[in-house]
Amino acid sequence: MSTGDRSWHAPGMPELREGPPWVMQEMIDATPGLAGPIAGAAGAAGIAGAVTAAARAGEPIVVVGCGTSEHGALAVTALLDEALRAGGSKARPECRQALDAAIDPRAGGVCIGISHDGTTRATIHAVAAARGDGAVTATIGSRSDSPLALGSDHVFVTPLRDGSWCHTVAYTGTILAGAAIAGAIHATDQGDCAALLSAVLAERPRIEQLAAHIHGASRILTVGLGADLTTARELALKIEEGARIPTTALHLESLLHGHLAACDAGATALVLLAADPRGGAQRDFRLHGAAAAAAAIGIPTVAIGGAAALDGLPSGVECLVTPAGGADALLAALLTGAASLQLLTLALAHLAGSNPDFIRREQAPYREAAAAAGNRADW
Repeated sequence: MSTGDRSWHAPGMPELREGPPWVMQEMIDATPGLAGPIAGAAGAAGIAGAVTAAARAGEPIVVVGCGTSEHGALAVTALLDEALRAGGSKARPECRQALDAAIDPRAGGVCIGISHDGTTRATIHAVAAARGDGAVTATIGSRSDSPLALGSDHVFVTPLRDGSWCHTVAYTGTILAGAAIAGAIHATDQGDCAALLSAVLAERPRIEQLAAHIHGASRILTVGLGADLTTARELALKIEEGARIPTTALHLESLLHGHLAACDAGATALVLLAADPRGGAQRDFRLHGAAAAAAAIGIPTVAIGGAAALDGLPSGVECLVTPAGGADALLAALLTGAASLQLLTLALAHLAGSNPDFIRREQAPYREAAAAAGNRADW
C-alpha cells in the first residue's frame, strides 16, 4: 500500500507502515506473553464473587459486547458456564449483543461488559441500563479509566492495548481474563496457556499453506460447533476486516441445510473448525459430511482442529492439527482457535496485499463511512 498522503492519519490510529510486518503481526506474537500477567491480575475475584452471588440468588448473569468483543463475550460466557456447572450450580450465564441488552436489559444479577478500549457506545449503554435495573456491573478491557470502566463496580484490566484495529490481543486477552474469572469461581487445571499459544504460533508456515489453498475465492464460509462456532464468528470478522473477503460464519449443522446451494466450485472456500472435542462422534460425523459435500462441489476446504476430528477427511482437504492443552478442553479450544484464526487472517491479508491494521480506513470512503455511522450527538 502507498502511504504518500498521511494527512488523514491522526493520533490514536495504528502506526502507519509501508508494508509488512504489520502491527497485527506484532500483536499476535505478543499473545503468549499475556497469559501469565492476566492469570495473576487483580479483578478476577471481584467479578467471580458477583457472578457467584447472582447464581446463588437465581438472578441473571449477562455478558455483553460488540464485534470482536461480542465474540470475546461468547467465550467468557462459555467459560463461566463451565465453572458454574463444575461447582454444581444450575445458573446459566447468557451472552447478549450489547445493543439488544441496552434496549431490553435483564433486571438484577450481574452484567459484564466486554470492550477493549471501553468506549463502545452500545456496550456503555447496555451496562448503564443493567445498572439502572439493579445489576452489579463489571468490565473487562485494557483501560481502567475508560467510560465503561468508570461506570462499573468491578474492573478487570488486561495488560496490553491492541495496536491494530484488526484486533487480536483484544480477543485473546478477553479469553484469558474469562479463564481467570472462571478459575476464581471453580478451580481447574487450565494448563500452560502461554505454551499452548506459542505452539500454535509455531505453525505459521503451515497456516500460510492453508491460506494459499483458499486464496482466490470470492467468498469464504467459516464453520464450527460449540466453542468452534465462536472461533468461526471471530474468523469471519477478521477475514473481512483484514483481508477484505466477504465471509460468513455458520453453525456446522446449518451449513448442511441449504447454504451449499449458493456455493460454486472455486468461487467459495470453506474453513472447518474442530478444536473443541466436546462435540464427540456426532460432531465428527457431521464434520466429515460437510467436507465430503464440499469436495463433491469442488469447494477448496481447510480444516483446523484436533487430530481425532480431522482423521479421515477427504483427500484434498488441507489440515492443521491443533495441540492439546491440558485439562481444560474448552479453554484449549478457544485459545488454539484464537491463535489459528489470527494467523490465517494475517496470511490471507498478505496474499491479498492489504494492510489489516486499518480495517480499510486508510481509504477515504471507509473513513467517511465510519464517521457517518458513529458521529451522532445523541448516541
